[in-house]
Amino acid sequence: KNLMEALKELNINIPVKSIDVKDLEIAQKVKFMGSPSIYVNGIDIYTDKTPDQISYSCRTFNINGNISGIIPKEFIKEKLKAFY
Repeated sequence: KNLMEALKELNINIPVKSIDVKDLEIAQKVKFMGSPSIYVNGIDIYTDKTPDQISYSCRTFNINGNISGIIPKEFIKEKLKAFY
């Protein structure tokens, strides 16, 4: 939801591919870093790196001292601006 809203608010019209990582095999194939993960051109927007490890689990994010299991829309928007 936050990703789609961020794209809309920034008027970025790009295809979004959602992958249902339902088992470890898929996680390994797509180099899944945990849920949720957002990659832009193969780069994880939270770490700013190409995934180099697999994590078949939920993620938490520490953004400005706030820990959450959801990537805030404003954080997504800032990262998207760097790509587009």
